[in-house]
Amino acid sequence: MRHLINPLDFTVEELDKLFDLASDIEKNPEKYAKKCAGKKIATCFYEPSTRTRLSFETAMLNLGGSVIGFSDAGSSSASKGESVADTIRVISCFADICAMRHPKEGAATVAATHSRIPVINAGDGGHQHPTQTLTDMLTIRSMKGHLSGFTIGLCGDLKFGRTVHSLINALSRYDDIKFIFISPEELRIPDYIIEMLKDKGIPYKEVIKLEDTIGELDLLYMTRVQRERFFNEEDYVRLKDFYILDKAKLSLARKDMLVLHPLPRVNEISVEVDDDPRAAYFKQVQYGVYVRMALILTLLGIE
Repeated sequence: MRHLINPLDFTVEELDKLFDLASDIEKNPEKYAKKCAGKKIATCFYEPSTRTRLSFETAMLNLGGSVIGFSDAGSSSASKGESVADTIRVISCFADICAMRHPKEGAATVAATHSRIPVINAGDGGHQHPTQTLTDMLTIRSMKGHLSGFTIGLCGDLKFGRTVHSLINALSRYDDIKFIFISPEELRIPDYIIEMLKDKGIPYKEVIKLEDTIGELDLLYMTRVQRERFFNEEDYVRLKDFYILDKAKLSLARKDMLVLHPLPRVNEISVEVDDDPRAAYFKQVQYGVYVRMALILTLLGIE
């Protein structure tokens, strides 16, 4: 039995197979419409979510399976003090696979340790978000044709952004990748990621102004400043509009650059950018369904 807790849980070769499967699902959805008939996924979300939870549920329904679970901690026995370990033991009696989001880092690892079914980390605090990373990578591969040989700028909240941390870890295994980190000093990338890049000899630079570097990028990964990760409202208000991608800034970018965003968007991408052919963030949502369908099939061992 396998789990997905960290994007590095799958080798590069296994990821290639997963993405090939997701691409086949995109082209031939009817072929997979009954692959999970009689199977159940439990979506256990201790934090609010729209895209991730509904994407998992849609993925299982598209495969012919069914869905159980809860959408916030207040509607589960966690509100009575039940531990994650006990919750997953109970869920293992009801479902065949579980997708879990939790505000505490490491919660998904605890769940996997005590589970009798595959556990998928759907986000644990500011730590990891592996299925968003799979979504991002499938989007890049589908729209660019490859996962190597590009410069990616990551912009916004790089300190607390679990999607950013997961994506950097995953892409660091591919050839000829250069990272440009664009953030205010207060939200710069954590030191442990910088050390990892140095150890691997992967080029990177840190800048503050998006305009100074957008012309170098093949990919721009925008993120929101997350109110829920801040300890005080004053810091959030001061930083929340630090970066706003609009048409003027986008005019400085390459014609084939892609703009990605894990969503939800607040103010960091102007709606005037939505109609630009480089805006790929709503396509990411659809790719998220395909890759989660492929992941469910893979972890359940269904051919």
